[in-house]
Amino acid sequence: MAAAAGEEVKVPRIKLGSQGLEVSAQGLGCMGMSAFYGPPKPEPDMIKLIHYAIDRGITHFDTAEMYGPYTNEILVGKALKGGIQEKVEIATKFGVRFVDGKREVCGDPAYVRAACEGSLKRLGVDCIDLYYQHRIDTRLPIEITIGELKKLVEEGKIKYIGLSEASASTIRRAHAVHPITAVQLEWSLWTRDVEEEIIPTCRELGIGIVAYSPLGRGFFSSGAKLMENLADGDFRKFLPRLQPENVEHNKSLFERVNDIASRKGCTPSQLALAWVHHQGSDVCPIPGTTKIENLKENIGALSVKLLAEDLAELECLASSGVKGDRYGSGTATWQNSDTPPLSTWKSA
Repeated sequence: MAAAAGEEVKVPRIKLGSQGLEVSAQGLGCMGMSAFYGPPKPEPDMIKLIHYAIDRGITHFDTAEMYGPYTNEILVGKALKGGIQEKVEIATKFGVRFVDGKREVCGDPAYVRAACEGSLKRLGVDCIDLYYQHRIDTRLPIEITIGELKKLVEEGKIKYIGLSEASASTIRRAHAVHPITAVQLEWSLWTRDVEEEIIPTCRELGIGIVAYSPLGRGFFSSGAKLMENLADGDFRKFLPRLQPENVEHNKSLFERVNDIASRKGCTPSQLALAWVHHQGSDVCPIPGTTKIENLKENIGALSVKLLAEDLAELECLASSGVKGDRYGSGTATWQNSDTPPLSTWKSA
């Protein structure tokens, strides 16, 4: 059963990866405050939300250069100024930039360095706690990009290196150049592909797992009704899983989750988030929200205890399948993130 309304659950801390990083067991994804989920939200409200999260024990804040672009990092920097930065872990990302109005994945060393300098300035910090490659540049050997990140670690500009949406082979090759602390990936009751190869690879190498969209882009909060309340410009309107031809099939998954949640005395979103938390002590989900009430609900998921039979039931329904891909065609993801061999690159 989840914590009662008003009951203050404090978010505990976990070790993320095996290089020494510690974070709150649940983080806060900040993207939706500034980008992709409709118009940017009022800055004072978002700063208040971030401060509330800190009061409840959340110290792991996730942003990226491309969120805005740039505006989300500026917002997070404002919210954490005045010495607060020293008490939290800021994770940001490079690797997706806009060139002539078009989105481009890039891992070039010169860009990596320039992007890092830009993020440091916008966040108002001297060192980034966790710096991810947001998407993998499949034109460039991963060793080239990680080599530049290694230099940034040595220079004290970043503490830990992460990858986002990377294939297992890319993770292995990157880790051989410099230890990877965390891999960020989409993992939820309806996104399970990563369990086949990527999760085992991370665990073999001692790499922490950061799960984004653990609530299925909000689907496990309200089911098919989600689509009725999306603002203009919200990119979820275009996601294959949320298209009319797929929602009818997928809403049955939400209904079954809702039934189990009712028996457990929690909300469906708390159950879905609790499932992610129960996947291991090396997993840190980073649900995003722009509302304090939703943040309270997300934190309450930490008090939902799932028994073996609960997990088995959820496993059974999750295995029944979801209709529609995660993204539309052409989006670079872990599924195609292998890069050229370094030996080939050197001889070119």
